[in-house]
Amino acid sequence: MPTSKLNIQATSGKQYIYNFSEGAAEGDATMKNLLGGKGANLAEMANIGLPVPPGFTISTEVCTYYYDHNKTFPSGLFEHDIPDALAKLETALGKRFGDSANPLLLSVRSGARASMPGMMDTILNLGLNDTTVEALAEQSGNPRFAWDCYRRFVQMYGDVVLELRPADSRQPDPFEKILDEHKKALGVTLDTELETEDLKKIVMAYKEAIKTETGKEFPEDPRQQLQGAIGAVFGSWNNERAVVYRKLNHIPGYWGTACNVQAMVFGNMGPTSGTGVAFTRDAATGENIFYGEYLMNAQGEDVVAGTRTPLTISQLEEENPGIYRQLDGIRSRLEQHYRDMMDIEFTIENGKLFMLQCRVGKRTGLAAIRIAYDMCMEGLIDEKEALLRIEPQQLNQLLRPVFDQHEKQSAIDSGRLLATGLNAGPGAATGRICFSAQKAEEVRKKGDTAILVRIETSPEDIKGMSLAEGILTERGGMTSHAALVARQMGKVCVAGCGALDIDYSRGELRIEGKNTLLKEGDYISIDGTTGEVLQGEISTRNSEVIEVLADKTLKPEEAPTWNIFDHIMRWSDKYRKLKIRTNADQPDQADLAVSFGAEGIGLCRTEHMFFGGERIDAMREMILADDIEGRKKALDKLLPYQRDDFYGLFRAMGSRPVTIRLLDPPLHEFLPHGDKEIEALAAKFGKPYHDVRNRIDNLHEFNPMLGLRGCRLGILHPEIPAMQVRAIIEAACRLKKEGHDIIPEIMVPLVGTVRELEITSEIIHRVARRVMAEQESGVTYLVGTMIEVPRAAMTSGDIAKAADFFSYGTNDLTQMGLGMSRDDSGQFLPSYQNYDIYQHNPFESLDQDGIGRLIQLSAKEGRTVKPELKLGICGEHGGDPDTIAFCHSLSLNYVSCSPFRIPIARLAAARAALMA
Repeated sequence: MPTSKLNIQATSGKQYIYNFSEGAAEGDATMKNLLGGKGANLAEMANIGLPVPPGFTISTEVCTYYYDHNKTFPSGLFEHDIPDALAKLETALGKRFGDSANPLLLSVRSGARASMPGMMDTILNLGLNDTTVEALAEQSGNPRFAWDCYRRFVQMYGDVVLELRPADSRQPDPFEKILDEHKKALGVTLDTELETEDLKKIVMAYKEAIKTETGKEFPEDPRQQLQGAIGAVFGSWNNERAVVYRKLNHIPGYWGTACNVQAMVFGNMGPTSGTGVAFTRDAATGENIFYGEYLMNAQGEDVVAGTRTPLTISQLEEENPGIYRQLDGIRSRLEQHYRDMMDIEFTIENGKLFMLQCRVGKRTGLAAIRIAYDMCMEGLIDEKEALLRIEPQQLNQLLRPVFDQHEKQSAIDSGRLLATGLNAGPGAATGRICFSAQKAEEVRKKGDTAILVRIETSPEDIKGMSLAEGILTERGGMTSHAALVARQMGKVCVAGCGALDIDYSRGELRIEGKNTLLKEGDYISIDGTTGEVLQGEISTRNSEVIEVLADKTLKPEEAPTWNIFDHIMRWSDKYRKLKIRTNADQPDQADLAVSFGAEGIGLCRTEHMFFGGERIDAMREMILADDIEGRKKALDKLLPYQRDDFYGLFRAMGSRPVTIRLLDPPLHEFLPHGDKEIEALAAKFGKPYHDVRNRIDNLHEFNPMLGLRGCRLGILHPEIPAMQVRAIIEAACRLKKEGHDIIPEIMVPLVGTVRELEITSEIIHRVARRVMAEQESGVTYLVGTMIEVPRAAMTSGDIAKAADFFSYGTNDLTQMGLGMSRDDSGQFLPSYQNYDIYQHNPFESLDQDGIGRLIQLSAKEGRTVKPELKLGICGEHGGDPDTIAFCHSLSLNYVSCSPFRIPIARLAAARAALMA
């Protein structure tokens, strides 16, 4: 990482520097790709006349150049471009960078095109040294303020550029340790209680620690400081936390970051100065209120770092009504200008307000949905834009469980309420206490849930935060790092719970005023809606939406959240092209899916119907039968069960289509494998143990996924599909006689050649004709196949001649296409994603470049033969928004997913149509 010396390489002449000042800028909000989000919005605020301290943005092209050219910089950047930009700043402000009498001080901040809060580096008060600090003291008439700035600068520069920082999460920050030791020796608690001489000693101690621990001298030359800071900002694009954050949020590494250099304004100049972070609406709930926090006599990192618990923005209205009115006016102006909820940072310097940043604010899923709905109702945006403002996965937060109120109240009554913090991320979470990201990872690997408990989170905790069910912090406010990142991730979060006393070294958590002692690994529960922290585990109950739609325990008119959800769903249905089906095997699942908006069943797995009770006995009797007559006798016992199952599904779905997959798995999956279970099975059917054991052994396959299953099983044992088809058609005829119009879709699994489908279709048609003659009723039905074998995808033109529909079974198609077992890939897929071999888990989001190409080829060939061929997808990918967008691009007819994914699929399909 560059510090005091920078390598320079020649490149073509380009504009790398973009200046901005109040009233004029060389960029605007549309230039995020070049200026990053922060730089583009600083330019935009300057253009619309907001009070922005002047500065310049070094473009993202410099960052990409830096990494493309072995961490070197374009020729002339530090010799001409940056000095010219500094000269403009000096002229505008009447100050000189590094001057011993009237020094210009700078902030240096990162800024990617997508917001990455806290993931990259910032340095404030740059330009201070042993000489300029005295000039700042003289100029401000406040030596304490000057040395406080110097102390902060040495700490930030020592951490970010000179890399003096904790080795792991259990070690204290070396600078904070020095600061705490001095405060303890002086008998003070707050930083503001330190006198000028105290701060001078702390600065000296900081510099000594840097020299001792890193072997580097703290640079006195301001230009050397600036070079080091700019190099560190670009270097931070690829630090561990930034890389993890980018992977979690699908931000490409090639984007790079911009670097913003801006004149300092000071919130720590005294009691009439301050700093704050605010949102134009509540980022946790979406409520249309001015929401934020501030601290007087402080700098920006004091608010977001959580080292001091800030005041609410409403208190600023009481403390300084004039500044509050000005800030509230800017709030309204920004919302009208950007037509979105904005996150703003501001500083008050001696009673004058400055805007340091604005960006589209991070928000919880609940808030995103409410804000989009409210802004549509307010006329700021239309329905289409409202849908595009909501990420489909955010709907999960409306469906997320909350604590069972009776159990929670019982816990409170029994004294298990430990403390109350800030309700920074709504929802309910229970898990084991984890004091580090590493511990959270260990707990998750064991299959348990984790609550990440930290004094305050930092960007290094990003991986643990992503793995935890919830986040609990001792310090920090509603705009702290913990709160911001938790809201973006959709995590339950309670922040700033000051009653906690966390001891990392002992692995203990104590509660102020209580005798309670909790250790790492103990269970704890947090309510991110109320801010309450409770000891032990607490059960959860369904959300308001689920209580209205599924449980029917809440009336719609008493459920405001459901009302918003209902509007979003109706808007989605208005614009989407794809139909949304569900994967369901039982009537109750079908009922639930219909309540969520399912338009049919895309996959009924009939094998799930054979487990349990007398059904599994009949299935096993069929498998163990010595001849075809024995198998038919056992299948006759299964027939009424199958018929009733299909009747229930058809009835639940009404006139909606139902796709039923014929038996797919190998037969050995229905048999026991332990000696005792085999003995019991043999005794039940009056067969010798060794005969049963031999039959089970004979069914053993080295690779069952590619063995005797699917259509192969039906071709060798046609009596099995014959029984299933009889059950399907008899159920459909019964409903037809009852006045219901049912069109079953019978799906043949694991077809690899058209002949396999033709043979199975002959069985289906022969049985169907016989049943309809017996029932004296006619039923329309379709016969299609699941495309899950790569050969089937490659020869879809032939297969389409014998098929009424294709349904892409992406689970097996992915396994066979990638040559990768989904059950075993967990050993290496995380590493593969780290190496960027796969950007996403291909079993969660479709591999569009590989498996997607097979589907694209199949769809094209199939519809060339049959233009009206019905096409759908029924694998687990059917509920993934990226896969849904891909399906829309291929003009598939439908996607099918689990019932709880249906709302996500409806919204994702609408967004895909709107973005096409």
